[in-house]
Amino acid sequence: MPLPLFHLEPDSGQSLQQQIHSQLSSAIMNGIIPLEMPLPSSRKLATRLSVSRNTVIRVYERLQGDGVIVSRERSGYYVNPEYRQQPLPEPCTSPSDDQVNWDRFLPVRPSEQRNIVKQRHWQRYSWPFVYGQFDPQSFPIQQWRECCRDSVSEAAVGNWASDQLLDDSMLIEHIQTHILPRRGIWARPEQILITCGAQHAISLTTQLVLRPGGRFAIEDPNYVDVRNIAAMRPAEVIPIPLDAEGLIVDERLSDVDCVYVTPSHQFPTTVTMSLSRRKQLLARAAEDDFLIIEDDYEAESNFTGTPCPALKSIDSAGRVVYVGSFSKTLAPGLRLGYMVADETLIREAHAMRRLMLRHAPMNNQRTVALFIARGYYDQLINRQALVYKERWQLMQDALQTYLPDSTNPPTFGGSSYWVEGPRHLDSRVLADKARAQSILIEPGEIYYCQQAPRNCFKLGYSSVPSERIDSGIAQLAELVHSYARW
Repeated sequence: MPLPLFHLEPDSGQSLQQQIHSQLSSAIMNGIIPLEMPLPSSRKLATRLSVSRNTVIRVYERLQGDGVIVSRERSGYYVNPEYRQQPLPEPCTSPSDDQVNWDRFLPVRPSEQRNIVKQRHWQRYSWPFVYGQFDPQSFPIQQWRECCRDSVSEAAVGNWASDQLLDDSMLIEHIQTHILPRRGIWARPEQILITCGAQHAISLTTQLVLRPGGRFAIEDPNYVDVRNIAAMRPAEVIPIPLDAEGLIVDERLSDVDCVYVTPSHQFPTTVTMSLSRRKQLLARAAEDDFLIIEDDYEAESNFTGTPCPALKSIDSAGRVVYVGSFSKTLAPGLRLGYMVADETLIREAHAMRRLMLRHAPMNNQRTVALFIARGYYDQLINRQALVYKERWQLMQDALQTYLPDSTNPPTFGGSSYWVEGPRHLDSRVLADKARAQSILIEPGEIYYCQQAPRNCFKLGYSSVPSERIDSGIAQLAELVHSYARW
């Protein structure tokens, strides 16, 4: 059986027998050695540690005498199950004079940023109106398994298993010729970079284009992780409010370096930026000389009519950095996305990516490329569109019935609704009460930079079966209406 690596030090002041006994005992106490796995024979362990066999035999005899291990006839030594059940000693907590002063080495603390925390085991709830989770029942397991199997064929392995910095050429080709044209975007291969999800692309871009102290404009409300990424630069985050046409374009953008927008389906309010507003934003970017990060996070989730073209599709100057992802169509755990930008920026992002993680996993890139090439990706999108459209309509009907005038249906489609409750409502309290009745919602306060209204919340429907939507919204509405009596 494998054992943890032992370090025997001749000059430690302890005999070899004492060192082996101490380290083997520690491995057993910490649960590293499984109960049903035999310890190596005295001969094998002695050979491995380059000590005499008698030294190991004495260690085993001492451990057996202490009840730590037991001997089984013709089988060898095993960890004594009764010994494993004994409580472990408390770790030493006495202060030391040479404790690390982490304030010196950690000038910033990402763990202290406000962030969205998904409920653990959300699948166990009856009505998980959580955003960004996929429905396991709709995942094309057979087709995905087929592509995974073929990606590890002898010929395919030769393409991706070696250490290389270039992305999978098949995946780049399909993004270029199959996915981007749907959004009106035409790009050359050298203008496309594969990333570990959309956030990775946003992080790469901000690291490259934002100087410390730079100004980063963002929609308000917004995607929390993006403003946290900018704050780590550190950059000054400039919240820009919205109206019915999306991000308001005015003098507040006159002195920024970069603007982050979700024009097709604003996150989290679901507002779609009008074409005239998009042109106005591009004109302002040219006039005031700033870049735009366009996060088209639900590009494949439009089922309500002819989509408005991507901002990137009407960008003639190369000021827009387009970010896409496979998280919403395939699975968020896949962590695969892409960015499209001017070749100069992509070249530097490629070099920056190399310093961080070299490249996204090549086997996953080839699997997704095969999935697209064989038509499975289009089939999945079409199936999802039918399912999401049904749930979208059921959500609209239920909200209009039980919480009238609380929301406008997302014009772009997508997989969520933004709900504005009565003015006196605190969605954080509502979320706690709803959780007790097996309903999960996401309070809206976390999405705001400033002046956060507490009566808004987000309802995702990608993980709630169609037949449960009406009852879930009805039960949630009862909680909203009874809020004043809590």
